[in-house]
Amino acid sequence: MTGIWGIVNVTPDSFSDGGRYVDPERAIAHGIALRAAGATVLDVGGESTRPGAERVDASVEQQRVLPVIEQLAARGIPVSIDTHNASTAVAAVRVGARIVNDVSGGLADPEMFGAIAETSADVAIGHWRGPSFDMYAHAEYRRVSREVAGELRERVSEAAAAGIAPARLIVDPGIGFAKAGVQNWELLRGLDDITALGHRVLIGTSRKRFLAESLDGAAEVDESRRDLATAVTSALAVRYGAWAVRVHDVAATRDALAIAHAWEG
Repeated sequence: MTGIWGIVNVTPDSFSDGGRYVDPERAIAHGIALRAAGATVLDVGGESTRPGAERVDASVEQQRVLPVIEQLAARGIPVSIDTHNASTAVAAVRVGARIVNDVSGGLADPEMFGAIAETSADVAIGHWRGPSFDMYAHAEYRRVSREVAGELRERVSEAAAAGIAPARLIVDPGIGFAKAGVQNWELLRGLDDITALGHRVLIGTSRKRFLAESLDGAAEVDESRRDLATAVTSALAVRYGAWAVRVHDVAATRDALAIAHAWEG
């Protein structure tokens, strides 16, 4: 069964829905609605990773996310914590998170892998070359999918050295993170290099700039069109080996996956 991770941004400044769900009760209600629409996991984040975003203190992040995670987990919903911070990861697991989604792949906080190893949580290791405020300065590749795969392999080795069993690992090639425009398409076309690592693969294209640029050649494309483009890319990613996709609009992606499955018989 393909996983659909529904995004719950408990932030004032995320690039797409920042501010909509900063109130915990609204965030919880949104998560419940995403679950009803077909989300298999809810990915809760309290710090924006949009291009140019600045870091927030871990205490602020935890004030945002922990009440939401606790309430969603209490309803039996599988929850992931989207964080760079080891302290937030551990606190989130204590209140019910089952997965730690670190888009930095343990690079932002050197204590991350050791902290996760002491828990029972799985970990999604993202490909990352630097913080959001200057990540595009690192968007230089000769063969993007092979280089991303190689760098993810290094992060997987670090996780294993910290005591995290291979069965607990998920890899994410980090679409949009230190990758500009066409590089994201090149990475998706080279998804075989990522699946060849032998771990579950998580893909997140949701509402990202490169989708809008491919529709009209500009970033100013409305949310509904970005969601349609997300659903298409998510279905294609699953066709080429993704284990799960991370999206804002769960219903659209659920329907796209159902149609793709029907096509394949």
